[in-house]
Amino acid sequence: MLTLKAKSREATGKKVRALRKSGIIPAVLYGPKIKPQPVEVKLSDFKKIFKEAGESSLITLDVSDKKFLVLIHDLNNDPLTSEVSHIDFYQPQLDKEVEATVPIIFEGESAAIKDLEGTLIKEIHEVKVKALPQNLPHNIKVDISVLKTFADEIKIKDLQVPGGVKIQKDPEEIVVHAVAPTKVEEELEKPIEEKVEDVEKVETKKEKPQGEAEAEPVKKQEPAKKEEKK
Repeated sequence: MLTLKAKSREATGKKVRALRKSGIIPAVLYGPKIKPQPVEVKLSDFKKIFKEAGESSLITLDVSDKKFLVLIHDLNNDPLTSEVSHIDFYQPQLDKEVEATVPIIFEGESAAIKDLEGTLIKEIHEVKVKALPQNLPHNIKVDISVLKTFADEIKIKDLQVPGGVKIQKDPEEIVVHAVAPTKVEEELEKPIEEKVEDVEKVETKKEKPQGEAEAEPVKKQEPAKKEEKK
């Protein structure tokens, strides 16, 4: 299991900015059986761990020689630099299921793409799963070689996951499929056609009120003429 070194953090408030400038990221460690405690980790160390573990794999957080099994539960990023600015480490109960978002990794080669010159359409890139913390998968791999024709598709129910892992999504939803070149062109042309139709509708609406405005005086004048004759 991956291990990330951490230290108890004393800096709070404005002092945290100085930490970030020195390559240290403020974080908090919490869970149902431990009190929340501020900690800090090296940004460079965290990046290496996060690349391998993601948000769905347990890691060991070593805080001053005290070890905690945790999930990287939440990340905050600086809006200007997109750099990690704060981390939440969550220590779950190992006997209770938790939810986590798991990325989908597409592998293999599709005959519908290679031989039929189709386009691969990835409808879903990640899914939320529920399982015991130690059973959470790091990712879900999908073999697209089964897509041999444009009629083939891979649905949620076709995904291979470890025992005890439940995907929290409609099993009939399409994950990935191949589309013929002509259909792709049709999809690309659709927005343009819709825009032309929208313009025509707007022009029609503009013309209609003008016609009604011209008709109103005629309707109002007719009763007035009859009264004068009487």
